[in-house]
Amino acid sequence: MEQFRTFGLFNGAQVLVNVRESLDTLPKNKLFQWVIGERTGWWFSGVSKPFNHVLSTRRCVSVKLNGRILHLTEDSELLASQLAGSDLTDTSVNYHYGVNTDAMISGQACTLGYTPEVLGPYFLENFQETIQKSDVRDGKFQVVVGGHAYGSGSSREVAVVAHVGAGIELVVADSFQRIFQENMVYAGMPFTTNRDVLQRLLAGEVIDTREFHKDLPPFFRSVAEKGGLMAYGSELIAGTLVPPYEIERVERPMNVVEKIIARRVWKGKGQPDGIAAVRPGEQVLCRAAFRGMHEYTTGMVMDLYHKEWGSAPMSRPDLVAAFEDHFVLISHDAVPAHVKNTRLKPAMRLTDEMVAASEEFGIRLHGPTRPYPAGVCHRLVVEQYASPGDIVVLTDSHTPTAGVLNAFAFGVGSTAMAFALHTGVIPVTVPKVVRIELSGDAREAVSPKDLILHIIGDPYFREEQWRTGPTDTCVVEFAGPALEHWSVDELSVLTNMTVEGGLMTGVVAPCNRIVEFLQKRRGIDVTDDLVYADEGAEYTRVIHIDLANVPMTVATPGDSRNRATLREYDEVDIHNVVLASCTGASVADLRSAAAVLRGNKIKDGVRVTVTPSSTEVAKVCEEEGILKLFRDLGAVVTLPGCGSCIGNGPGVPRAGEITASTTNRNFARRMGAPGPVYLVSPAVAAASAITGRLTDPRCL
Repeated sequence: MEQFRTFGLFNGAQVLVNVRESLDTLPKNKLFQWVIGERTGWWFSGVSKPFNHVLSTRRCVSVKLNGRILHLTEDSELLASQLAGSDLTDTSVNYHYGVNTDAMISGQACTLGYTPEVLGPYFLENFQETIQKSDVRDGKFQVVVGGHAYGSGSSREVAVVAHVGAGIELVVADSFQRIFQENMVYAGMPFTTNRDVLQRLLAGEVIDTREFHKDLPPFFRSVAEKGGLMAYGSELIAGTLVPPYEIERVERPMNVVEKIIARRVWKGKGQPDGIAAVRPGEQVLCRAAFRGMHEYTTGMVMDLYHKEWGSAPMSRPDLVAAFEDHFVLISHDAVPAHVKNTRLKPAMRLTDEMVAASEEFGIRLHGPTRPYPAGVCHRLVVEQYASPGDIVVLTDSHTPTAGVLNAFAFGVGSTAMAFALHTGVIPVTVPKVVRIELSGDAREAVSPKDLILHIIGDPYFREEQWRTGPTDTCVVEFAGPALEHWSVDELSVLTNMTVEGGLMTGVVAPCNRIVEFLQKRRGIDVTDDLVYADEGAEYTRVIHIDLANVPMTVATPGDSRNRATLREYDEVDIHNVVLASCTGASVADLRSAAAVLRGNKIKDGVRVTVTPSSTEVAKVCEEEGILKLFRDLGAVVTLPGCGSCIGNGPGVPRAGEITASTTNRNFARRMGAPGPVYLVSPAVAAASAITGRLTDPRCL
């Protein structure tokens, strides 16, 4: 046995090497001990991947510019010139807004694995239709620079891993989206919003990364200083840590989210949960009521878990579920051959990893042929798990769906989930809260989809005008008498898509619809469990919206925040219509689409794909004749799942097609192929299928 200590970086990731500086030169088939601080572990050098997830122990203590800086501009020519070897000297350029996780690492690449070695070559592949495989890594880029809302989109922590594998050691941006920023902190990736650091690096300065920690809240600093969240979690379990926040508090009026957080704050080993009050910007650890994962993420979560804690029991496995939803439609006859050829085999491997984890730890497994019902995880959480006052976390950005039940639900990365599975608690940055009071009557066919696209496209949210600090988070609390106009199915679209507006989550204030849904769906009375805002509760802003003033709204291609009225785009030709996902395939959604289609026919040359969001949804819609209507009209009707929303099912755009979709995200290539995607309501999608262009159903 030989011992090695931390020496340097390999492909941007901190590894344990000797003075020879290269893993390639280490003798094969030998057992080595590694040491980082007080942490130790083992690596058998005969394996091809020295660390399945090196980020769990990564600590980059300094950055010196030995490579190049990649500026992610809106100008594809400037981007191409950098790839060709020119360094950008004029940084007064238009930086790309909302560089998203789908652009950082595609859904297809995510199926290949979750290690830096595997993902590095695919970092930013197809970004601006300019960057090709391995361009960033081969170009020796060491620092990447983006604009506002860097890291929009998914909770996929592999987006951070891809940075590491491509050789990126520092990320600079005007602002970061919440989940991506947390993933960087928990994984040990240095980042900053201070662009002055670029000139210092160019001048040859060696920058201590601890300098970036001073701008972080206390908990983030603690995690960063300990080398990541997993190291912090081990000490937490051992009982050597006390809460990094005050637990003796004076009561204050609180809004819904603050009350839920305060009730579930961890006060230390052996103590009951809950403190008197919390305030925006504070960071606390909270007891999670439900935790969940799906195929894309479970393998990485469990890899982290096993490396830190072996096969130690999970905390409350009865409150954990795994969901087979992202890949279940990938083998469908209507899926293009190139999708099957590139994704099917690796997808099955990831699914097998999830099944193995479920069996090992005794957690519920949902999916076709699995012990528990199939469907999109977010729909199933609403149907079966979330309750008022709960804290709900899943490794998926659209976890806010469950906020429709007066719960605090948000997406997390793989490291945070591994931490939560073992400890039972989850880090929470107490958010700012914007209250939106809904009043008035919705005009015929104006839906929650129109409303949420209208809201998140407003400059206040698109420009994140609520933000005053780099780690600020924000939640929307939906309230007002107009909530009663819509069912829980419909209202869930509001909470789901808050994340598309750069927000942490959304929560629905108590209303009769929540009580009715849970009584009917689960036979439980939650009247006494509903969490109300206190009189005098503070909000960052209160916005009043009369539904009568909300226009029929679309999101134009590229970002869900690209708000436009339907009237502006009613001449856009449509060739592909998708009724699917956790925001477009509930019972209410499919009823709405069916009402428009009944008595009409689908225009020749228009493809329509219908993917119910759960087994229960499919059952109800079959009984009501809705699915038969779709089939009779020539639509492809599939089993429940995510499908084309993530590019893994029927409805993937074909060459030259323009798509109208009820899904929640329209990033470039999000649906697995190039081509413009317009986000619309189910009624507009159905009307567009009839006319072959974006159409107001009231005009039929």
